[in-house]
Amino acid sequence: MRLGCLSSFRLELARGGSYRGGERLCGRVLLEAAAPLRVRALEVVARGGAAAQWLEGRSVGVNAVSSHFAAAETYLRRRRLLLRDTGETTTLSAGRHEFPFSFQLPPTLVTSFEGKHGSVRYCIKATLHRPWVPARRARKVFTVIEPVDINTPALLAPQAGAREKVARSWYSNRGLVSLSAKIDRKGYTPGEVIPVFAEIDNSSTRPVLPRAVVVQTQTFMARGARKQKHAVVASLLGEPVGPGRRALWQGRALRIPPVGPSILHCRVLHVDYTLKVCVDIPGTSKLLLELPLVIGTVPLHPFGSRSSSVGSHTGFLLDWGLGALPEQPEAPPEYSEVVADGVAAVGQSPFPPPQESDMSLEGPFFTYIQEFRYRPPPLYSEEDPNPPSEAMRPRCMTC
Repeated sequence: MRLGCLSSFRLELARGGSYRGGERLCGRVLLEAAAPLRVRALEVVARGGAAAQWLEGRSVGVNAVSSHFAAAETYLRRRRLLLRDTGETTTLSAGRHEFPFSFQLPPTLVTSFEGKHGSVRYCIKATLHRPWVPARRARKVFTVIEPVDINTPALLAPQAGAREKVARSWYSNRGLVSLSAKIDRKGYTPGEVIPVFAEIDNSSTRPVLPRAVVVQTQTFMARGARKQKHAVVASLLGEPVGPGRRALWQGRALRIPPVGPSILHCRVLHVDYTLKVCVDIPGTSKLLLELPLVIGTVPLHPFGSRSSSVGSHTGFLLDWGLGALPEQPEAPPEYSEVVADGVAAVGQSPFPPPQESDMSLEGPFFTYIQEFRYRPPPLYSEEDPNPPSEAMRPRCMTC
């Protein structure tokens, strides 16, 4: 028997694109032999899981010590024997042979992801065992995108906040800068536009510059430690606000690029998104306000949930006193239209990598939710503005 009688050995999936939990993963193993081929066994294994690892160095005296942090979690492990090893070899005739297989994916999986210190990967591996010859292997990577539906009350609720900061130069007080911002909901999908409503009141003696960014935060967890990486995925720059002036953003558009969805239910890594609205103050640390975001895969429904979202959107427009109602929002695109289909290569993410965050937006802050317009209480008076009539006034029993 010749050792080179196996011409090709590869894996094919029945369909390209991405998969989701609960679906059936079907494919076939293709084998071409130039001559009769003796085979002992043929197996296919489907695997998937999350892993994170990184090194942290510290100094101990004059020595440098590195600590290794690693964690892993398995979501998928299935095995199929296409040719069972019975102790005897099976001879395949020369030519092309196909061996179909299928796996039932678990109902819940984590979206595929590639990060600097961790990843979530899924693959199919086929192994051909032959007597007196090293095993031949073929590997195929596939992408999993778990649905994240933004049509829930929690993700349709408006997000708002307000902050203020005193502008200082050395030890002198140069006035107060206040910032209020609001968005119509918490959940969005790639390709949608976030209308940002903000009010910047500059009571200082220097001009300030407002801006807004969408930041992706990757959090890796292992052995009780955390490692984070921040990246800016979208940005919006406003016009300078002069001293003693006030600026109003009436729904400034900030479009979400093709990014991966939020990953919130993984014990190894998280992917979160935040809308950061900040005001650059010369000579003082920036005024920063953060509003949480969730990037989903199921777009907003055209009826029902969308009408309630538009209703809340109109409500806070009226609270802000903008008067004019916004234009009818366009329907959000489907997730598949924004994120290109295709199986990601090994070591690559199915989504374009975001830019590095060099805007130094991190820092301590306190965000609180409040209404932007309070109705003033009635004036206090000792006299009753609506006294009872003479007929209803109680009379003394002795009169």
